[in-house]
Amino acid sequence: VCISTYPDTHEEFAIKALEAGCHIFIEKPLADTVTGCERIIQKANETGKKVVVGYILRHHPSWIRFIEESQKLGKPLVMRMNLNQQSHGYMWDVHRNLMKSLSPIVDCGVHYIDVMCQMTRSKPLSVTAIGARLTDDIATDNYNYGQLQIRFEDGSVGWYEAGWGPMISETAFFIKDVFGPKGAVSIVAKDAGASGKSDDVDSHTKTESIRVHHAAINDKNEFTKADQWIDMKDEPNHQELCNREQSYFLKAIQKD
Repeated sequence: VCISTYPDTHEEFAIKALEAGCHIFIEKPLADTVTGCERIIQKANETGKKVVVGYILRHHPSWIRFIEESQKLGKPLVMRMNLNQQSHGYMWDVHRNLMKSLSPIVDCGVHYIDVMCQMTRSKPLSVTAIGARLTDDIATDNYNYGQLQIRFEDGSVGWYEAGWGPMISETAFFIKDVFGPKGAVSIVAKDAGASGKSDDVDSHTKTESIRVHHAAINDKNEFTKADQWIDMKDEPNHQELCNREQSYFLKAIQKD
């Protein structure tokens, strides 16, 4: 069973599918509460069925490379990421429906917190977050803009920001940036990060190029190594990434 409905139905549908003896591919987030996630995991263990969550970036060669390069920067890491979307038309309908159960920093943020956990390979210690409600078009108890800060056991820190709506700025809406003692690694998506692309789902996974900066300096405090550009022009499109997710799901079922 593939569950790609709105998040407030994930738990109910997942439990029913597992009880019916099905393996599940489920879009993120696994459920809309922590206890809901725990119930699905418990049911999967009871039934012996596979549950794969749609972390699409885990199957993207450019994001895999981004994480690999970040692990060369030493510790602690400082991770800065956002995905603000100036939504309108059909996508504003989608976002308003999503916000009946979740805020943007939960819906989108699970991808980037997962990336941060892979970069640090460290245990998160604390998360703090704040939000702002910029429209009356959503429920009074939800926010259409939010930002969070996360601290890890190894001293690394991360920041994530997400906002949805026709009022959201397109200036600096696509930041994917990491630095540590030895330098910095950044995704530089010159096309996908351009004005008018914040609402395009295909641009949300594109990297196009990765910039690696080396912090080493000489006795005059001048850099000893030029920045390196890694071209990612042959990266898969959104559909191909979905195909790779399903191949992984099949492998989980057939090969444990």
